Amino acid sequence: MKKLRHKLILVFLAATILPTAAILWMSVALIKHSLSYVGIDDLDAVSKSLQGVALDYYHQSQRELKEEALSSRLQPERFTTGLISRGPVFLQQFWQSKEPERFELSQPDGDRLQYLVRHGSEIWVYSRNLAGVRMEELTRQYRHARAQVEKIQQRDLRKGFTYTLIFLTIIVWLLALTTLLYLANRISRPIQELTAGLHRLSEGDFDTRLNSRQGDEVGRAVQAFNQTADRLRQNRDRLVYLTQIASWQMLARKMAHELKNSLTPIRLTVEEILARSPAGHRHFLEQAAQVVIGEVESLGKRVQAFSEFAAEPPIHPCRLDLNALLEERVHFLKVAYPEVQYQIERTDQIPMAWADADQIKGILTNLLENAAEAAGSGGTVRALTKRYNEQPAIEVHDSGPGLSEDARRSLFQPSISFKKNGMGLGLSISRKNALLAGGDLLAINGLMGGAGFRLLLPSEDENRDS
Repeated sequence: MKKLRHKLILVFLAATILPTAAILWMSVALIKHSLSYVGIDDLDAVSKSLQGVALDYYHQSQRELKEEALSSRLQPERFTTGLISRGPVFLQQFWQSKEPERFELSQPDGDRLQYLVRHGSEIWVYSRNLAGVRMEELTRQYRHARAQVEKIQQRDLRKGFTYTLIFLTIIVWLLALTTLLYLANRISRPIQELTAGLHRLSEGDFDTRLNSRQGDEVGRAVQAFNQTADRLRQNRDRLVYLTQIASWQMLARKMAHELKNSLTPIRLTVEEILARSPAGHRHFLEQAAQVVIGEVESLGKRVQAFSEFAAEPPIHPCRLDLNALLEERVHFLKVAYPEVQYQIERTDQIPMAWADADQIKGILTNLLENAAEAAGSGGTVRALTKRYNEQPAIEVHDSGPGLSEDARRSLFQPSISFKKNGMGLGLSISRKNALLAGGDLLAINGLMGGAGFRLLLPSEDENRDS
């Protein structure tokens, strides 16, 4: 059964590795193609161009502002020493630097350019509007763009995406493989058990049964296996029993023939001795003759019973209403056992049986008589019809002492009797006739503490289908 599991795994590998590799290759190609649209180089070029343009504009503005200052087209704002100490920070820094001139951008946006010139103890400040251009904001944007470019360049996005995709693909594939291993084991285990059960069944172990909680095809196969094993065991038991019965019948036929051949001369001889006996001993001889003749007649009855056991009467199966047949047998036996109370339970949905009417009447008569004798005076016999595994059945229960384990083991064997004056052949003949009819006679647990028997018969529908 490991081969089945291995085949499932190989099928999974063959069905997933090639498609997974193709999907992975296409995904990597798409990632590569997609990343080609990310303008890292363009962004780098734009940021550098922006830097050049901003610097050119800044230098041009410086030159123009200086020209306007030198040509006196702009009037400066003058700061004396006293005002410098109280003025902006950039004035103090310029004053302390000893530089003759300096350009400064206004804070915080840098939208004005200021030209600082030292004149003795004063600082002249010329300013010019940069026409809405905010140099500080441009500087911040440029630094941010450069930082992004450097950050992206430090990372290999293509390799990162590829590794991530491969890692996720492997995880998903391993999860799928784990799920397959679980399902393969779940599927193969009951099949393995079924194969082992079939092997044991083929070796003759008809008590093999399998457990399965699955409701799929495998579960139904296990149920079918158990039903088949039950039927094989029942058929084996029936065949063994009928084989034993056939052997016992042959022995009974020989015994009946031999006893009959011996009993007839014995009886004739005793009658001849009685006829020729003197008158003085007539009374004694008559008594002795009656004893011998009585025993011969008793042996004759046993010989007749063995002859009936060995006989195979013709079978004429017909359609039987078990409810009516059971009621007829019970009313018939009430006269012979008036001290016994009978209970009849009918099942209206029971199918019609198909069997020989005389055989079934004989079986019911034997079962009801045994139940009445076991129940005794004041006891109860309960007879009921029912449907058992889609077969019509009759059960007979009594309130007697029940059967011991020894009695159960040898219950249907010939020449074994557990009641007074019993021949020990009634249940054997009954079960043999039930088996020949296509059914069976089984000992079951009694419903009233005593013995219980179930007579199973083939239904009319089974006979029609066959």
